Amino acid sequence: MKHKFFILGISIFLIASVIFPLQVAAQQKNFIDQPFLETTASVDTLVVPDRIYLNILISEADTKGRISVEELENRMAAKLKSLGIDLDTQLSLGDLGSDFKKYFLRKTDIQKEKAFKLLLYDGLTVGKVLQGLETIGISNISLDKTEYSQMGALKLKLKVRAIIQARKQASKLVEAIGQNLGKAIHVQDFEPNFITLRGVSALRAKADESFEPLDVEFNKIKVEGRLNVKFAIE
Repeated sequence: MKHKFFILGISIFLIASVIFPLQVAAQQKNFIDQPFLETTASVDTLVVPDRIYLNILISEADTKGRISVEELENRMAAKLKSLGIDLDTQLSLGDLGSDFKKYFLRKTDIQKEKAFKLLLYDGLTVGKVLQGLETIGISNISLDKTEYSQMGALKLKLKVRAIIQARKQASKLVEAIGQNLGKAIHVQDFEPNFITLRGVSALRAKADESFEPLDVEFNKIKVEGRLNVKFAIE
């Protein structure tokens, strides 16, 4: 009698173990196969860059060897300080490294140059720096890159706006066929493929015949948030 009870208990356990995964599979299948509407929404905006990186090259060749790199560097430091630039946080050595780069003109002539990277925060200050360095004989300046310091927060804000827009347009489409829009069942974020940055490739300034600081213009950065959302149809 005891043996029969034991066998019956095993049979019940085996049957339950088979039925349970079948129920789960059925639920998953129903979730995947339910009617849904897929929509894509994007939101973009333009922002003014607030981190501007300049490359500055000082070279004895610019003064035909009359002024040393060391003297040019001292003049540059003094000029930047007079413009309110924090040398400790905004000025660093560039790609040439911490050593001087030397090159030979003739067997007996050696001239040196040194590269720096300067971080600025607005176009007006860029104009002042360009004009100020020009007055001390440093004009080999180029734009490295532009950035927006609050990019992370901005991307998140655009994604929130995009998903709200996606639900609005999905609701309109479903209402047109007399049905109701359910919850979102799948959300795809297209970052980084659909987040685009368009900076400026060269310095452009509004030249003024007077000695007012140059108002340097930079292309705004375009940022786009794009999401693909699937909504259940009830």
